[in-house]
Amino acid sequence: MAKEMKTKNIVNDAIIKNIADAVTSLEFGTITVKVHDSKIIQVEVTEKQRFDDVWLGGEGGGI
Repeated sequence: MAKEMKTKNIVNDAIIKNIADAVTSLEFGTITVKVHDSKIIQVEVTEKQRFDDVWLGGEGGGI
């Protein structure tokens, strides 16, 4: 049986702005949007820091 599509608006401008701000503030990371009863209830931002260019093999970097 197909699930009935809900036509109500589940995203408001404040949520869109919050998610957009999270995306623009990240260089590397993950944004997780949690949904409950077809409503966005939480936005989690996990930021990663990269050190690829800091440790070069010729400079004694690494193990």
